[in-house]
Amino acid sequence: MSEKRLRGVHGQTVEALAGRILAGEIGEGDTLDLPALREELDVSLTALREALKVLSAKGMIDARQKRGTFVQPRSSWNLLDTDVMRWQTQSDTDPGLFDELTEMRVIVEPAAARLAAERASEADIEALGGALERMASARDLAATVRADLEFHRLLMAGTHNAFLTQVERIIAIGLAERDKLVHGSVDDDPVPSHRAVLDAIAARDPEAAYEAMRALVDKSGADLNRLR
Repeated sequence: MSEKRLRGVHGQTVEALAGRILAGEIGEGDTLDLPALREELDVSLTALREALKVLSAKGMIDARQKRGTFVQPRSSWNLLDTDVMRWQTQSDTDPGLFDELTEMRVIVEPAAARLAAERASEADIEALGGALERMASARDLAATVRADLEFHRLLMAGTHNAFLTQVERIIAIGLAERDKLVHGSVDDDPVPSHRAVLDAIAARDPEAAYEAMRALVDKSGADLNRLR
């Protein structure tokens, strides 16, 4: 599935089932009552089966003869799947999720900034500057979040590493939810920390870029902690 929200009856059924699993309404190891779910969701058996195939492909459920269809433990889920990540970040069931995302960002993003300082083209740097300008001129939460996500996406693109570009798709989902919480609650200007990263990349200073991004991610984690 794409990182766009699933649509139509099929998509709505997938979203509804995933929501119940994330909320614990259908717990780990529980067997799904398919006839009851079909009636509750008011969908055809075909639509329900197709939705279950999606969740099975994401590792959230499995099926066995005699046992039926059941919920897998979280350790079996494809946590890097964009839909699974979105469902988790939008739920309140795992308070440690953002801490885990911050740990992932600490590992990935400073190293990516270092690479960008070495590899980014002038066009890449100009694009980063444009995202920073949009961040500075944002007048509402939605615009701030969009500019922030764009900056991080462009930074990863500036590494010219296809794997890091893919990883950013996962980070961006968690970052978007984090931004909505922080930028909407904490009185803070995100521009200076991002400008420090850009300035280091533009100066072709890999170590300064690494340190600036590490400081940015550390601040991001601290901002979240202030909301707890």
